[in-house]
Amino acid sequence: MSNLSGECLCGYISYSCTEEPVMAGHCQCSDCQKISGAGHIANIAVPRGSLTISGELAFHEKQAASGNTVKRGFCPQCGSHIYAENSGIPQLEFIRAGSLHNLEKFKPTMVVYASSGASWDHMDPELPKFDTMPEM
Repeated sequence: MSNLSGECLCGYISYSCTEEPVMAGHCQCSDCQKISGAGHIANIAVPRGSLTISGELAFHEKQAASGNTVKRGFCPQCGSHIYAENSGIPQLEFIRAGSLHNLEKFKPTMVVYASSGASWDHMDPELPKFDTMPEM
């Protein structure tokens, strides 16, 4: 999954990352359901500082169920979610997999907050599922 790149719907925000991802997975928490408009959101975690982002993201911050603050970055033009960071995992930055130029670069390895998953949001049964967020 090296050489990750992507952009928002309108192209105002773009990014590239040359570091290898640390993790890739689906999150079924209620916050991710709301921001995705679906049953989950797909994330790729990369080492902090390895992303180059062009364009200026708008941000929204919210305390998560874990007690951590999650800061979500989105395009101020089209609203596409691109990026997130979590105060409990300061060494990582998260890319929204749907924003990748090549969606096949996303190789999920887990499902987090599976306890909040909707019955109709079917995940690969081979993926490990965690009721909340596992230790990183």
